[in-house]
Amino acid sequence: MPQAPSTTTPDLIAQRQIDFGLNYAHVLVAGIDHGVAMKTLAGMHVGCFEVFVNGAIRGVAELASKKVGIGAVGSTEHLFLSLVAANVGIDPKTQIDWVVSSGQVRPKELFIDGKIDAFLGQPPVPQELCAKGIGRVVVNSTVDRPWSQYFCCMLAGSTEYVEDHLVATKRVVRSILKATDFCASEPARAARMLVDGGFTPRYDYALQTLQELPYDKWREYDHEDTMRFYALRLHELGFIKSSPQRIIADGTDWRFLDELKRELKT
Repeated sequence: MPQAPSTTTPDLIAQRQIDFGLNYAHVLVAGIDHGVAMKTLAGMHVGCFEVFVNGAIRGVAELASKKVGIGAVGSTEHLFLSLVAANVGIDPKTQIDWVVSSGQVRPKELFIDGKIDAFLGQPPVPQELCAKGIGRVVVNSTVDRPWSQYFCCMLAGSTEYVEDHLVATKRVVRSILKATDFCASEPARAARMLVDGGFTPRYDYALQTLQELPYDKWREYDHEDTMRFYALRLHELGFIKSSPQRIIADGTDWRFLDELKRELKT
């Protein structure tokens, strides 16, 4: 099976192509475990993943022995779907028939064509399929526990940059958190900026996503608890070797977040 392409935040930091990046919490945990010198600095929002299944499947427990589409082994969707399956007692390594996409054909297209039974959708795919009445959502990480209790996307920076440029790092974290507040307070303006900037073509899907995702939770949720949760789950499945305590000790730095929580009270 092909491996995941090197385009995640941990990969790009390791390749010195970026100093900071946003990525899913479980991807950051895996990167820290693999030895990438990076620090997770703050969580952005909760949710955005949705697991789609065909009409014959009623829930996650019925994914055993089913064809589940992913882009590559070790990819974002592969890790998250493995966690979702394991959460209901399915062994993702032996009880899931993983179907890896090839070429330009993505899991979404395979799902629409009826060649796989399930896949993981990220915006704007869930909005598109729901609007067309295609498939059924059995997990919505924005509202379904335990996923809704933890951050989805988090900010990370290279350890070297964070330690050598404290003031600049705090400015980066501040700007990202203020942008998060902007998404929560003015989703219509934020959606228009995304479309005008060429990041997504559909204003209605962008607006729906921004209105549904809880961007206002970064002050309330426990950022470290998110890293602990995903590290524990990935460790239990054998995807990482490091303990949650080691992941947190090696790969997190909350001092900028703690300062900005006090400074950005309104």
